[in-house]
Amino acid sequence: MTTFVLVPGAWMGGWVWGKITPMLEKRGHRAVAVTLTGMGERVHLASPEIGIDTAIQDVLNVIEYNDLDDFVLVGHSFAGKVVAAVADRVPDKVSTLLFLDAYRPANVRTPQGDFSAEGWPTMVDGWRIPLTDEILGSVGKDVQGANREWMLSKATPWLMRYAGGTVTLSDRWNSVKKVYVLCTGGGDDVEVILKQKLDGEHRVIESGHWPMVTKPAETVQAMLELA
Repeated sequence: MTTFVLVPGAWMGGWVWGKITPMLEKRGHRAVAVTLTGMGERVHLASPEIGIDTAIQDVLNVIEYNDLDDFVLVGHSFAGKVVAAVADRVPDKVSTLLFLDAYRPANVRTPQGDFSAEGWPTMVDGWRIPLTDEILGSVGKDVQGANREWMLSKATPWLMRYAGGTVTLSDRWNSVKKVYVLCTGGGDDVEVILKQKLDGEHRVIESGHWPMVTKPAETVQAMLELA
């Protein structure tokens, strides 16, 4: 049995893993879906003060209070920097770090992962970023019909301090096994990424940025092959 700790990306909560968790459990694995503070069912906790350190602590607390060890830590989208920081802090607990169409930190010891200057639309308050039709259409063209309605009904504004918060990795980062799932329609040029020679195995899924919604079976298969 393999335990998967699933950390969602921007605008999403633990609910976004709802199609793949039963698939993993049916195969005898354990899936622990995390919701970061201020997102999903924890949206009532959102505030301008919540930042990347809180997100990191959210995941660390799930690990500690569920007595998790020897697990696959999965980060989607911006949560690539969250799971990277978590793995850097508890490398002995993470068997594999899986980046699911996610931000891939460089192997440097300086702050990285600030996305705040990318021209995000903001709400009137200035500290929250809504999921717009334009964003969904640019990286999630395959999210259609009932899937689109479901996602838009549950998506919560992304916190600007989550977007802009940086992480700084240590030499402990080098000891963690890293693997990658890349999505052809997720906004990044997969061919360019592969030419850069990733430091771990990879799988490519023909999907937009949310394969756990539009290609759940393929996502589960890729995760199991890389775990």
